[in-house]
Formats: sequence, structure tokens, C-alpha cells
Amino acid sequence: MAALKGLALAMELAEHQRVLAGMNLVQIQGAFGSARNQLHQLESYLLDSEARWLASSQSQMDPGLLQDHYKFIGRLRHAIGLQSGVLSDIKLHLDEAKKSFLAAELRLNSLQCMMKKRTEIGNKNIARREQKFTDEFASQQHVRAVAQNQGRGLYGY
Repeated sequence: MAALKGLALAMELAEHQRVLAGMNLVQIQGAFGSARNQLHQLESYLLDSEARWLASSQSQMDPGLLQDHYKFIGRLRHAIGLQSGVLSDIKLHLDEAKKSFLAAELRLNSLQCMMKKRTEIGNKNIARREQKFTDEFASQQHVRAVAQNQGRGLYGY
């Protein structure tokens, strides 16, 4: 039974590690979703800005205003590039977090299977000992009964 206690402790530790890995995974999934939403917002803002610019550029434009617009669009594209990099970095962390969670889940499942097998083996051993005890007791009862019957004679007189 001491081996089962050690295994139970290992299972408890594996469960704790799985919980931590799951919490980390959820946190990174949230960060990934936020980064993706921010990237979509930047891209939408760029498209809207360019559409507004095209609509308003039908008339003659001031060269200074045109230069400011190109600077703004350049900065917005730069921000989109940076956000894409952030999203890629978070995606790498997300993949690692998924691997860690799956590894923790696999470890816990392995320990649970091992515990189940050892418990079954222990129960079978207990059942075998009980059966052996019952068989020995029945055998002793039979020997006593035969001895008593022999002592009384065939008809018990």
C-alpha cells in the first residue's frame, strides 16, 4: 500500500501541474485573441483611412497634406507589421503552452492508468488470499467432519 501512496502523491503533483499548464494555456489564448483583435482593428482602420482618402482626393490636394497622409499610412502599416510580429510571438508561446498542457494531461492519464492497474492487482491479491483462507478453512472443516464421523462409526453410534 505504500507504493499506492507514492503513486497517489505523484498523481496529485501531476494534477497540480496540469492545472497550472491549463491556466497558462488559457492566459496565452486570451493574449492571442486580444493581439489578433488589435491587428484586425489596425487593418480595418487602414482600409477605412485609405477609402476616406480616396473619396476625398477627388479634388485638388495640398502637397503638404498628401505628405502627411503618406506618413500616417506608413506609420499605420508599420504598426500593423509590429502587431503581426507580436501575434507571431504569442502564437509560438501558445503552441508551447498547448504542448505543455497535453504533456501534463498525458502524464496524469498514465499515472491514473498505473494506479488503476495496481489497485486491480492489489484487489486480486486480496481476493486470492481470502479465497485461500476460505479454502483452507473449508478443508479443515471437512477433515474435522470426517474425523468425527470416523470416531462415531458409520452410523454415528
